[in-house]
Amino acid sequence: MKTQTTTAPGVERVQALDWEQIGRSLSSAGNAILSQLLSAGECQQLAALYPQNEPFRSHILMARHGFGRGEYKYFAYPLPTVIADLRSALYARFVPIANSWEASLSSNIRYPDEHADLLARCHAVGQIRPTPLLLQ
Repeated sequence: MKTQTTTAPGVERVQALDWEQIGRSLSSAGNAILSQLLSAGECQQLAALYPQNEPFRSHILMARHGFGRGEYKYFAYPLPTVIADLRSALYARFVPIANSWEASLSSNIRYPDEHADLLARCHAVGQIRPTPLLLQ
């Protein structure tokens, strides 16, 4: 029997982006816009989490830290599925760019090909909290 695998919609959106253009933009301007990674419905679902405490590990009031106005919350593990899927899919696309930059800087640092391997490396040195956040 043939096993069928499905790709999450967010992952498909990452794969459909023009990665050559994104690489050029990063190299020339230091940034790139990744449009429409989340559908309107996915954005609404994530925004609806904000009033809850459980999905988050910390709440930052920006003015208290001199960061300006507003606030944000860092997600806790387990991350919402759409965030976890996007994070891994984006990592796979950005790691060659990051490693190329490291090489051009004559740095010996190289990032692993797999996102799970990067997380293992981070966790091994005590970086165990996830960094995705939601702004308000």
